[in-house]
Amino acid sequence: MPIFEPPYYAVVFTSRREPADDGYAETADRMAELAAEQPGYLGMDSTRGPDGLGITVSYWRDEESITGWRRNAEHTLARERGRTDWYAEWAIHVAKVERAYQNRA
Repeated sequence: MPIFEPPYYAVVFTSRREPADDGYAETADRMAELAAEQPGYLGMDSTRGPDGLGITVSYWRDEESITGWRRNAEHTLARERGRTDWYAEWAIHVAKVERAYQNRA
């Protein structure tokens, strides 16, 4: 669990999956790779429960970096596919992180 030097931004994406998987796993893997190549990208945490509820938090240096990611052509196509095929519902929250703490074992 890396911790980043504040301030930075967190984009919290929550979603509930549809049963169909048609290319989802491959696209999710590709988006993780592509995000990591974007300027200002810091990292990502992601989990999905057996009920289909998923939470992905991506961390970014600034709002311009988030905007750049949102405008990425390949990411735009994946988002559209998510809306039409993969997600029953979803929400995005963007937050500025002012402080961060960590306890390491």
